[in-house]
Amino acid sequence: MSASPGRPTEPETSRIRGRAPFVQAPGRLRAFVRRSEGGLVLLATFVGGLSGLTVSGMTALTQGLREILYALPAGSRLSAADTVVPILLLAGPCLGGAALGLLITVVGYVRGPRKRPAIDPIEANALHGGRMSLRDSVYLALQNIISNGCGASVGLEAGYTQLCSGLASRLGIAFEMRRGDLRTLVGCGAAAAIAAAFGAPLTGAFYAFELIIGTYSIATLTPVVAAALSGSLVSQAILGTQPLVAFDTISAVTTSHVTSLEIVPSLALGLFCAALGIAVMRGVTLVEQAVQASRIPRAAAPVLGGLCVGALALAGTPQVLSGGHGALHLHFAEAGQGYPVLALAGLFAAKAMASAISIGSGFRGGLFFASLFLGAIAGKFFAAAAPLVVPGMAVFGLTPLAYAVIGMSALAVAVIGGPLTMTFLALEATGSLPITGLVLAAVIASSLTVRKTFGYSFATWRFHLRGESIRSAHDIGWIRSLTVGRLMRRDVHTVPVETPLATFLRAHPLGSPSRVVVVDGQNRYAGIVSVPEAHALAREAASGEQPTLADLLRSPGDFLTPEMNAKEAAAAFDRTESEALAVLDASRTVIGLLTESHTLKRYSEELDRQRRAMAGESV
Repeated sequence: MSASPGRPTEPETSRIRGRAPFVQAPGRLRAFVRRSEGGLVLLATFVGGLSGLTVSGMTALTQGLREILYALPAGSRLSAADTVVPILLLAGPCLGGAALGLLITVVGYVRGPRKRPAIDPIEANALHGGRMSLRDSVYLALQNIISNGCGASVGLEAGYTQLCSGLASRLGIAFEMRRGDLRTLVGCGAAAAIAAAFGAPLTGAFYAFELIIGTYSIATLTPVVAAALSGSLVSQAILGTQPLVAFDTISAVTTSHVTSLEIVPSLALGLFCAALGIAVMRGVTLVEQAVQASRIPRAAAPVLGGLCVGALALAGTPQVLSGGHGALHLHFAEAGQGYPVLALAGLFAAKAMASAISIGSGFRGGLFFASLFLGAIAGKFFAAAAPLVVPGMAVFGLTPLAYAVIGMSALAVAVIGGPLTMTFLALEATGSLPITGLVLAAVIASSLTVRKTFGYSFATWRFHLRGESIRSAHDIGWIRSLTVGRLMRRDVHTVPVETPLATFLRAHPLGSPSRVVVVDGQNRYAGIVSVPEAHALAREAASGEQPTLADLLRSPGDFLTPEMNAKEAAAAFDRTESEALAVLDASRTVIGLLTESHTLKRYSEELDRQRRAMAGESV
């Protein structure tokens, strides 16, 4: 079993030392899980089953809430309903917004103002070694249930993964798991959540590998797959999860044998979906900025957002409401019939606006399912509009339904990320290897375009807006914890800059420490003096004017701060061409000294630990 690729960060260490976990596993059981790969797999399987129960419960709660608010028949989907009372379309999201605002107000009063938002699975694995707050996860999941249940245009997948990963993290902390194994267990929770939501274990597993753990390795394969299978089986047993796409025969997807020629329109559709995905992400940001600029109270913003979403549903179609599961099934069942080009364009615009308004106004949820639905609409629009632009397009052997599947995956990749995740989703949904090959071509084109032109997925884009430099869940927390403050030598002897050179040379003969830090009259950093260089210059100037200590100062304006990490320190050494730099506090007082050789040595050791952990070797 792999061990931690890095030490806990300072905040983590203080929490570990300050108090024991709220629930702690028995000693022998902890030892079994920590020392045995089989123990980790068993715990991951348990996490998967627990996640399946969690997803089933959240799904049932939201469905029940929608049935109550919109007077729906039992089991019917809101976004596919055509008999909803018009006033309820307007009132449902508003009531949900009011309930959400009340919850935010009450919780804010009880807990006080928060200095930072709750940690999601990606941030937890990237910066905090997999440590998440279960209390925050439950709170966010409750907000997601209210948001989705009232008809706001957000999916439940964000709530699924948040709560299931939070439960996994809490279990891992109770078992006192190492950093690397805790990150894996958080990925297991997310994998099981997605697998349970879609009845797609491969999709869930690769969602964890690509988006939550940040890498694929042999060491993580078994526990993640075990969790995904367990979550899917439990959810199927409880809810009988409906397949994402239901095809009677493969002829529903193709009109003839799929050839390599179909790659061309698939690539074009991938590029088209990349542009649409970027526009959707930008739209969410614009709405958020508009809401903040309006200075609407945070608790009141969801009410206004709900009013706007309800107005879109009332003026157009209920398909813009909630996640869109029912609407997606409806569009796949119709296979492109009954929706002209302009109607598809209007539906795409309405759904995109509803999602942007929902998230931007404060409803909790994600764009996972919304991006799938929008991608299916974009694919059908592409199939209908492309022959009008390129007359020869009609000769290809794909139906509008096939383009809907390809567009669904390509736009979801643009927004969510995870090319293999969306490719396996298409495979598990259609069971068609030829279509999956075209999906793979489209998602690669979409992913590459977004990465090179925009640079972020929806989650990492929001981290960027908060000022966090996170591009994926790849573990960079160990780099941040390897700070200059931890690496520096603290027993630094300083001398005043006014010290005569002769006095300095007597106090620091050859063979003593080769670098001495010099301070000015106010005990502030002035520079570094090389002892061998000082002796050499003194001998050369023996018959002439002796240099002063101030003449020998190096790097007077270059220094490090204790919060800098090893990577930043290495860059500073390279930029200044110095072998050692002083470490200063905010008042320019010298608190330590760090050499380039020691920094690179420790950095290389940690990189090697990371490499061995990814390979599943003992570290």
